[in-house]
Amino acid sequence: MSGGRRQHAVAVVAVVVVVVLGACGRRGNPVPPETRFPQAVNDLTAVAREGGIELTWTVPRRRFDNSRILEPGVARLFRVDDAGTGDPRPALLHGDRIRGYTQIATFRLQEPPSPYLRGGRITYIDRSGLVFGRRYTYVVLTTDAQGRTGPPSARVSVTYIAPPEAPGALRGEPTDRGVRLSWQAPATLVDGSPVRDPLTYEVLRAPDPVAAPTVIGRTNPGVTAFEDRGLENDRTYYYAVRAVRSADKMTAAGAASERIAVTPVKTTAPAPVAGLVAVPSRGEVRLSWQPSREPDVATYILYRAAGSAPPARVGAVRPPATTFVDRNLRPGTYRYTVTAQDASARANESRPSNEVIVTVP
Repeated sequence: MSGGRRQHAVAVVAVVVVVVLGACGRRGNPVPPETRFPQAVNDLTAVAREGGIELTWTVPRRRFDNSRILEPGVARLFRVDDAGTGDPRPALLHGDRIRGYTQIATFRLQEPPSPYLRGGRITYIDRSGLVFGRRYTYVVLTTDAQGRTGPPSARVSVTYIAPPEAPGALRGEPTDRGVRLSWQAPATLVDGSPVRDPLTYEVLRAPDPVAAPTVIGRTNPGVTAFEDRGLENDRTYYYAVRAVRSADKMTAAGAASERIAVTPVKTTAPAPVAGLVAVPSRGEVRLSWQPSREPDVATYILYRAAGSAPPARVGAVRPPATTFVDRNLRPGTYRYTVTAQDASARANESRPSNEVIVTVP
């Protein structure tokens, strides 16, 4: 190779080396931001209740990239308070905290979970240093087991106003598949001041004496009665009522009343039995009738009367039987009827069937 060609080859190699080395210093494709942190809580609610502010939210089950959170960590609740003028303090994430907010509670999401966590939702009552008239703003942060913290929830603010005292004299009247409730309105708030505006009421029901009651209905302002329908007869339900005060777009719910137990009962008797027929013979009368169409008939009751005497019960049979033999009768004339009795606790009995009159030889 000539000297000129060798110099040219060396120059080409040098250029290639420079280009390769230069490429090593270039920035590659942009690295996507972290997407494995938990999604933000999106349903935080706060309600002023007797003795505190109740906060409820659903724990996020997915990350920002929509993958499932297999190893949850903790949820943390932050609070700030002010006089209630202007906008609440913004919720700015600073490290793993909210700038200017105070952390007031931590909830373990791993096994064993916090006792405040039930069915994927956290319910917590803040009772720490609350002052009537102050506005309290809350934010939640969720952190997974790897220490990755999601963005703050939306802020929720509530002004802590005095709630009403508990309603009094709660009464329950059982009906057919229902319960009628009535109560007395509280006259004062928990701070001793009088109730000036009509209150609304939340009606709570539980399936047993120890279960936590749930809200099943709300009344209009000033209404102190409620009817619960569509229940199961002969089953006991447990009720309580709490008053809710609204003032200047602020809401506060008071303590629940004492619980009462009410058992709905069937009050409607079966339809009368039809088609009663009597066939007399020596010393006895054979009776038959059409079966009742009522699904809960438990017993057919037979009545007999002689002369002008009132009817007296002489026997009973259970469905599907629709016959009865009245024996050991003396000769004479007798009147018969049959009724249907249901299986409810009250044992409702129908009106008598058609009357038949027979003469026993």
